[in-house]
Amino acid sequence: MTTIHRTATEADEPALRVLWAEVFGPAPVAALWALGEKRHARTLVTTEDGRLVAALHYQPRPVRTAPAGAPARVACLGGVATLPQARGKGHVRRMLDLAVARMTEDDCAWSLLFTGTPRVYEGAGWTTYEAPAWEGPLTAPPRAPGGVRAATAADLPDLARLRTAYDTARPLTTVRTPADWHHRVPAWYPEATTTTLLTTDATGYLTFRAHTTPGTATVEELALADPADTPTLTRLLTAAAHEARLTGHHHARTHLPTTLTPSLPALLTTPHPTPRHTGMTRPLTATPAEIGATVGARGAAHWYGDSF
Repeated sequence: MTTIHRTATEADEPALRVLWAEVFGPAPVAALWALGEKRHARTLVTTEDGRLVAALHYQPRPVRTAPAGAPARVACLGGVATLPQARGKGHVRRMLDLAVARMTEDDCAWSLLFTGTPRVYEGAGWTTYEAPAWEGPLTAPPRAPGGVRAATAADLPDLARLRTAYDTARPLTTVRTPADWHHRVPAWYPEATTTTLLTTDATGYLTFRAHTTPGTATVEELALADPADTPTLTRLLTAAAHEARLTGHHHARTHLPTTLTPSLPALLTTPHPTPRHTGMTRPLTATPAEIGATVGARGAAHWYGDSF
């Protein structure tokens, strides 16, 4: 068998779509990849006797760093997939080694990825970091709080303004572009399974996904015009609990910064910490200490809508 690890070409696109559909199902991996700059040069594939059996890609994205939110050029790695019959042969490891060299040449400071199988990446230099998460039974507000409504497409300018202001100095957040708001965010937050609640005075918003598991809703992001505005935060969390209850949910989890933990009783009756270990980083030109300061900063967050 002839095995080749190489850069993708335009001719590989049909096979890439088939691979990603088989491995990731309905996740919008191929659709978002198709929008990436220099996507072929930043994609590595493995072929066996001419058949594409594995792939990965990266895109440099501006990610804010500690302590003050200065953006770094970060290689966001995704689309890592191997056909079942080609697994266990070291294809991903070889592509990762090639990707590290390519990312470094591309002037990326470090790499970021999210995975449920960290051991695949540890041997290539990536390390896991802990991110806060909480879960528990939803509260049962007797009525919806006033001053909150479901956001619509017409609210995009307010959502973008709030997101930018809330994240200006927040480590690990991505600097969202207009293209992200029009393509990436809707891809990860489809209307069929996602609700975004906006205060009527546009001082804050919250996004939660339904049906992440049966009966469970997941609060994925939140933004406030004033980070110290606890009443607005409480109102949004209460509204989320009420809305989730109406749609048949009784349990929720949150992927929010630790700075918001004191307000969680507005959403969860008994918040239980369930930290995540799915994020991984790898130094390229940055130091491990610099990366650690960013991912471990109080208030650090990577919003699901910025996935890759």
